[in-house]
Amino acid sequence: MSKNLGDAPVHGGLEMDGYWVWGSSVIKGNDGIYNMYASRWPKYLPFHPGWMIASEIVHATSKTPEGPYTFQEVALGARGAQFWDGRSCHNPKIVKYKDTYILYYMGSTHPFEDVTLENVNQFDLKSKWCIAGRWGKRIGMATSKSPNGPWVRLDTPILDVKPNSFYSYLTSNPSPLIKEDGSVVLLFKGRDYKADGITNGDMNIGVATAPSYDGKYTVMGDKPLFSVDHFGEIEDPHIWGDATGFYMVAKDQRGTITGTAGDGLLAHSKDGLQWEVDKNPKAYTKTVHWDNGKTITQGQLERPFVLVEDGKPTHIFFATMDGPGGFGNGTKTWNMVIPFKN
Repeated sequence: MSKNLGDAPVHGGLEMDGYWVWGSSVIKGNDGIYNMYASRWPKYLPFHPGWMIASEIVHATSKTPEGPYTFQEVALGARGAQFWDGRSCHNPKIVKYKDTYILYYMGSTHPFEDVTLENVNQFDLKSKWCIAGRWGKRIGMATSKSPNGPWVRLDTPILDVKPNSFYSYLTSNPSPLIKEDGSVVLLFKGRDYKADGITNGDMNIGVATAPSYDGKYTVMGDKPLFSVDHFGEIEDPHIWGDATGFYMVAKDQRGTITGTAGDGLLAHSKDGLQWEVDKNPKAYTKTVHWDNGKTITQGQLERPFVLVEDGKPTHIFFATMDGPGGFGNGTKTWNMVIPFKN
């Protein structure tokens, strides 16, 4: 895949003043407009773990896949601590079936006061907000007849945790594919509890299926598709399909598959349930060639999303950060896009 990537437009994608922007998903509307759904949260919060307690999913549009995308409205925002997704909505993935747009996402909540400029110095991964926010992560779904909303949200997640499983602690990072018959294959990230029953374990990637997008989601098998012990630890899987089968691009968390932590990997499947890593697994690196002639190794390059039109991948989108690497060392984030070469 990396050899097929063109130059990234410097002014493509989505960036928003005053906000951290992350992870996008794009779909073309009936009117020919490209609709991006992305996560954002205020920059007065640290990038990590600010998303865990204050992310919202926004809708932006462009006349071209590259963009730049223009903010339109908040698609899924805070709606009260009493809701399972009341405080944070993150990891958007948009698909369409017949006349219905389906927005998959991760939601979470916490029962505490808001984090503000006055108390943000108390906010970190070990704070009460983050303990509750991370523990509460679940996968949900919202639907609309229009890419502009309004979105109908559910009162419960579609994929909850299960005790004594590889997703006993949380579920997040959904990546759906809806087949022609309406059935769904849903890749997701899960974490389990360690033996102490308190702390969370490493990232696992599982697969769930449903007879329809609004049907019951069932996790297939007792073991994850990818884990530290099987293939290697990965994150941010994205799935798409064509006449020959299913494909996945994901972030290689530790570099055990591609040789470099943070680079992308490719995998394939005939049914979406049994997966194999490609013989040449490296899909991309964090080094990006820009259309202004510069070549830059990005601080972070995550949340890959492949736009498919007329059965062929045309663009790949990433969440990216400047800086030398590490979530605490960047000054800005944005969603970028790279066209595939013809």
